[in-house]
Amino acid sequence: MTADVTIIGAGLGGLALARVLHVHGIPAMVYEAETSPTARTQGGMLDIHDYNGQPALQAAGLIDEFRGLILEGREATRVLDRDGTVLLDEPDYGTGGRPEVQRGELRQILIDSLPVGTIRWGYKVSSVRSLGDSRHEVTFADGTTAVTSLLVGADGAWSRVRPLLSDATPEYVGASFIETYLFDGDTRHPASAQAAGGGALFALAPGKGIQTHRESGGTLHTYVSLNKPQDCFAGIDFTDSATATARIAEEFDGWAPELTALITDGETAPVPRPLHPLPIGHRWDRVPGVTLLGDAAHLMSPSGEGANLAMYDGASSARAPSRRPNWISPPLTWSPSTTASATSPGRRRPGT
Repeated sequence: MTADVTIIGAGLGGLALARVLHVHGIPAMVYEAETSPTARTQGGMLDIHDYNGQPALQAAGLIDEFRGLILEGREATRVLDRDGTVLLDEPDYGTGGRPEVQRGELRQILIDSLPVGTIRWGYKVSSVRSLGDSRHEVTFADGTTAVTSLLVGADGAWSRVRPLLSDATPEYVGASFIETYLFDGDTRHPASAQAAGGGALFALAPGKGIQTHRESGGTLHTYVSLNKPQDCFAGIDFTDSATATARIAEEFDGWAPELTALITDGETAPVPRPLHPLPIGHRWDRVPGVTLLGDAAHLMSPSGEGANLAMYDGASSARAPSRRPNWISPPLTWSPSTTASATSPGRRRPGT
């Protein structure tokens, strides 16, 4: 198979690139390892910013569809002490520039905006190699190959395309999240739902914290944060949900029950999410015919910017099709200090 533009990864960044290229009349092929759009859940809430994520969706011609997904009231923020005392209660006045949507729903409008056949599902990359003259070959797990004039790695943290440009690899940052869910919170878990308020909840202490967000249908999606070496988590058997839940809850002994219930009453198995950012300042030299975007380029710890930047990367790369030779592998430098939200504790959420 041969294509002028080949995108590896059907996440938000790769899809934004494919969509804006389509708007400009430039076809692309997207290859995704997952077998379908519903092969796994797509994470929680995303706050889509008016300075990067929303302009990307505007360039994609999907701003109205995006607005139809917004969950009103979810920009509200509460900060609680470990004993449940409310330290900050900031309502959602509807005037903020970071409206909240479900990640899976946002991804679906991008998928639906592409011509049928643009995305090839179930294509897991096994290797990539240069053929010279700016062309690259991608080999998939089933033995098939694709040759392309422009290869874009939008394939996330453990990108198979990145080694063509950089020897950098993500490194454990010393902290992990443990993900849990409570469903129908207002009816079945009223104390925790009341503590969470209408949007995001943060209960933080040195080296640990409980963060949750109210999703659609009263779901409380929680990320428990712990600053611990990976060895500590390796010693927890997460295949034994009850034991793993009890072990994580021990870290919050003495905290308010409406907070610890977000762990102990979890209705799904707890899932560890170790944080592995790329080095700050990651960059690469220009290599004709290949580039990176999103987490493949600038994976960071949760800051509220990841999904927004991925879409912005994709849209920015495609918005000037008349300058196509200039897209090829631009050197890129990333520093979290450049983000507008880097100092806002109410927006440093996982899943974004």
